[in-house]
Amino acid sequence: MQINQEGLDLIKQFEGCKLEAYICPAGIPTIGYGHTQSATMGQVISEVEADALLRKDLKDAEDAVRTLVTVPIDENQFSTLVSFVFNVGAGAFEQSTLLAMLNAYASAETVAAQFMRWNKADGRELPGLTRRRHAEQALFLGKDWRVYLF
Repeated sequence: MQINQEGLDLIKQFEGCKLEAYICPAGIPTIGYGHTQSATMGQVISEVEADALLRKDLKDAEDAVRTLVTVPIDENQFSTLVSFVFNVGAGAFEQSTLLAMLNAYASAETVAAQFMRWNKADGRELPGLTRRRHAEQALFLGKDWRVYLF
C-alpha cells in the first residue's frame, strides 16, 4: 500500500510549497514541501521537482506505517498515518498511544480521537496543527478533510 491522492493532497495543503530554498525555524535549508535532505540556499526548483522530492521523502513515512501497523487498515487510514508520521516522525509514532490503540484493535473513532493529542509545540496549542489534526481525523474516518482548510 502507498499513500493515496487524498493523503498526498492533505500533506500538500498543510505543508505548503516553496520553490525557492529558505531557512526553516529549525535553522535548516528547506525547499518544496519541507524537503531538507538536499536543499541548499539559492536553490530554485519547479513544482514537478517539488512533487518528486515529496514522493521520495514520503517513502520513509510509508515504510514506517507498513512496519509498525500490525492490523488491517484501509487506504485512507494508511494515507492519514503517512501524513501523521511525515509530520511528527516515525519515532514519535512508534511510541504513541495512537499506534498502541490501533494495533490493539480499538475502534476507528477511538484511534482518530488520539490525533488531537498532537496539536502542540512547546506545550502550547498551534492553530495550524489543530486544523491538520482535525483533517487527519476526518480522512482516517473516510470523511471530507477539506472542511478544515480554513
